[in-house]
Amino acid sequence: MSTPDTSMHLDGALYIDGAWVAAVAGDSREVINPSDGSALQRIDEGSAADALAAVAAARKAFDHGPWPTTSATERSALLFKVADLLGRNRSRIAMVETLDTGKTLTESGIDVDDVAAVFRYYAALAVGDPGRLVDAGNPAVLSRVVYEPVGVCALIGPWNYPLLQMSWKVAPALAAGNTVVLKPSEVTPLSTLILVELLVEAGIPAGVVNLVLGSGPAVGAPMVQSKDVDLVSFTGGLATGRAIMRSAAETVKKVALELGGKNPNIVFADADLDAALDAALTGVFLHAGQVCSAGTRLLLHSSIHDEFVAELARRAELITIGSGLDEATEMPPLVSAAHRAKVEGYVALGLSEGARLLCGGQRPKDAHLQDGFYYSPTVFVDCHRGMRIVQEETFGPIVTVERFETEDEAVMLGNDTDYGLAGGVWTADRAKAHRVAGRLRHGTVWINDFGPYLPQAEWGGFKLSGSGRELGPAGLAEYREAKHVYENTAPAAQYWFSGARPADS
Repeated sequence: MSTPDTSMHLDGALYIDGAWVAAVAGDSREVINPSDGSALQRIDEGSAADALAAVAAARKAFDHGPWPTTSATERSALLFKVADLLGRNRSRIAMVETLDTGKTLTESGIDVDDVAAVFRYYAALAVGDPGRLVDAGNPAVLSRVVYEPVGVCALIGPWNYPLLQMSWKVAPALAAGNTVVLKPSEVTPLSTLILVELLVEAGIPAGVVNLVLGSGPAVGAPMVQSKDVDLVSFTGGLATGRAIMRSAAETVKKVALELGGKNPNIVFADADLDAALDAALTGVFLHAGQVCSAGTRLLLHSSIHDEFVAELARRAELITIGSGLDEATEMPPLVSAAHRAKVEGYVALGLSEGARLLCGGQRPKDAHLQDGFYYSPTVFVDCHRGMRIVQEETFGPIVTVERFETEDEAVMLGNDTDYGLAGGVWTADRAKAHRVAGRLRHGTVWINDFGPYLPQAEWGGFKLSGSGRELGPAGLAEYREAKHVYENTAPAAQYWFSGARPADS
């Protein structure tokens, strides 16, 4: 398999203050293809020195550069240009994303389209909100609330949707006039390099966008701790999110976190069962379950349970596993050997807790899959709310199935999680669907569907799923500060204190 062309630059894989540079310490890392375990490319591995250099460049560009004071119209034009460049480079980016993450080429292509849509959405939104006037009750007072950029933003992305979820941060941050330091996951960094190349091609000024590669402890932690960073946006695991909140508290910087979910998919007896079955499969086995909103907790009404799970397992066993480059592939590998070992640990835990394995629970036996990090679609039944396999985010192709009898029990089980990112409700009764959706404590609730999102609609979670929102108007608001400007057009002394009057009055 050929190595992807990910580089237009010659001197290194870090981008700092308008130049492609090598890591200060000279360290590097191999990026691995999860489909066959081969090395895709060796890239620079940054350190704290690189991270702080990138932060310093972003700080200088914000405090002294033109970007924060560039007109919204000009910022919008640049973002539209990036969207066009993404479309022009769609095939190349999709190929790189597939080689890096393992996902199918079809899904990678959809991701590129979605990223372009996000840039277009924020390009349009950038010019749509000039602030507002406030009635001060005094005709001599002009009172305005205006919105200004937060400052320097550290944007830390995940490994499962590296390009898509980085775009959710970069596009609104730039639309608002901020400067940024990007840190993609060290596991899947390649598509973010291309995104930075396209931003440079679009004409982003030096220092406005900076890119540092490396591990969280080596690169991410210094960014979070720096007093020169005003905001941290992070998508990833709960433990890291907690550490970021603790560290950011020292400098009282803004923090936006998306930390995953344990998402219930509730199917009532009157639902369109074929559609619900199809969505249940896609909801948990798309991208091998490596999706923060995956429907890994399936809640079925008892009257349909046996028939539903039998058909679910039958269809799961028919899913074609393979390389994302193979057009026949329906489910790709897991991202790494270490992550597959974690998933295998959860399967062993489920069995030890008494869950019954209906299908999967092992690596596929096919000879051509032995070098990659593949795992079979796995269905557990006889599950209950007290099991760790039911409560913890497995982030793999594992679905647990529970029964419920009543609407109230379905809602109780749907909310019986420390997370609150997303959930689904399947029923032909619209009134019931909206009652249940209104009672679920999750940031997104799908009715008779599972999985779609819109750039125009906010995304984020309740409880341990994080804080803040991405996408929608609120996604732009995360990167702006509100400022109240109060102007008295007819100033006159008030003499609140008697001694303040002129001596001759």
